Amino acid sequence: MSPLLLLLIGMLIVIGGILLFRLHAFLALIFAAFVVAALTTSDMVERHEIRSASIPVTADGALTPGMRQNLILGHGEIIRAGEHTELTPAAKIQLSKNATTNAFQSGFQPGDRFIHHTQMSAAKKTAGKNPMQRIADGFGKTCLGIGILIAMAAIIGKTLMDSGAAERIVLGLGRAFGVNNTPLAFIASGFTLGIPVFFDTVFYLMIPLGKALRVKTGRDYLLYVLCIVAGGTMAHSLVPPTPGPLFVAEELGVDLGLMILAGCIVGLFTVTSGYFFARFANSRLDVPLRPSAELSQAELQAMVDRDPVELPGLFVSLLPIILPVGLLATGTIFKMSGIEFPGRSIVADKNVALTLGAICGLLLLAFGPKRHSRSRISNAVQAALASGGVIILITAAGGAFGHVLRQTDISGTIQHLMPATQTGLIPLAFLVTLIIRTAQGSATVAMITAVGIMSPLVDAGLEFHPVYLALAIGCGSKPISWMNDSGFWVISKMSGLTEAEMLKTNTIMGCVMATVGLGICMLGATLLPLI
Repeated sequence: MSPLLLLLIGMLIVIGGILLFRLHAFLALIFAAFVVAALTTSDMVERHEIRSASIPVTADGALTPGMRQNLILGHGEIIRAGEHTELTPAAKIQLSKNATTNAFQSGFQPGDRFIHHTQMSAAKKTAGKNPMQRIADGFGKTCLGIGILIAMAAIIGKTLMDSGAAERIVLGLGRAFGVNNTPLAFIASGFTLGIPVFFDTVFYLMIPLGKALRVKTGRDYLLYVLCIVAGGTMAHSLVPPTPGPLFVAEELGVDLGLMILAGCIVGLFTVTSGYFFARFANSRLDVPLRPSAELSQAELQAMVDRDPVELPGLFVSLLPIILPVGLLATGTIFKMSGIEFPGRSIVADKNVALTLGAICGLLLLAFGPKRHSRSRISNAVQAALASGGVIILITAAGGAFGHVLRQTDISGTIQHLMPATQTGLIPLAFLVTLIIRTAQGSATVAMITAVGIMSPLVDAGLEFHPVYLALAIGCGSKPISWMNDSGFWVISKMSGLTEAEMLKTNTIMGCVMATVGLGICMLGATLLPLI
């Protein structure tokens, strides 16, 4: 069966399972993975494993530069690509140390690859596994990469909310920007909090502040709402350790620190466009502050009059965010510049960085102005891990789905069918994610599904760094927010905007920001490919 047909079947199961049968995303992804794995032949799996483990050989007999670090010396085989996607043994060869830098034989053809005999045996062993064993391999590999990160990010988010640190960040940034620039403070706060905290939670926290400011100023309510959305929603899709971009970076082999830096840069452009659109929409549509059940007028006034002494300081409030982000970003900068220092591998480790951030958050609960007892802290951690556990299951199921998709050897098919489409891969990633997001509503599920489809393109080789593909997937998850999106209803019900107002403002703003982000990704890949 064609790998492209298997891809289509998998996509239909995911989208149809969520839309038609109302399946949980975890079940939809696992079912899709099982069907694809069951329909994938052992020959297809073996071909994929050989392609992944082998190293290309140039026509003059030299190993392709940049891939020699994966080389295993000794007895192996030269594998030759056929007219379509099949790989067949062409010659036995003994690879010596000198051959890693010099040509070791002549007469090779473009597309020939070298594989060590142990790697060939491993490929055959993997091909002999049953579908559920291969799904479990992908599931476990994903958990290994992102399990601790998501759990620690959930704890950071919960401690920021319960300690009052999140509110302090919003108020502190509001004071820094000034009363006249409060919308910019909302964008900055939403983006900052959106890094470790799920978007729905960020909006729950900040919309009362937006309403309180509307009571105080008597104007610009739509501007406040859209600025909160612009900041929170872009961080949700571009900057780890939020689950979507975290998973995409892991699947595409993008360094986490680089993903954070690049996500913040692209996010700067996207939220800027969102801010200008929010100002435009606010000037055209006057949305009143409508009554809502979750927040009374008295509670709004109390927020306006709240004594800041009740909240922790701004620096300690930011510490659970800036410490792990700073460690990861610094580690990436040192890695790219080739600087070594004792303990770098530990300090810049993603799991260590997020764990330190979680510890800072727990200390805020224990010793901040709102001191929590040990039992309350334990309950907070339990609640955080419960919500984080669901996200881990969904992302790991997405990892299993992507794993079995890759084992169809779809990378060989794509490489054969589209040998010269490098410049079109970024908009293709954007479009695939957009279609899945529009169909089933969840930005995170759209990213998880899309990267499973697009990751074989990285296996086939890119002329630019895969971080641009990762960011394009993130941007593609922003349009189109409509009635099948839970976030659409969270914003609508909490803010009081009608469905028509949401479509005219929130949905269009998402399209604007996504398009700007796509343009920045394409420009960056062209001018600064990073390879």
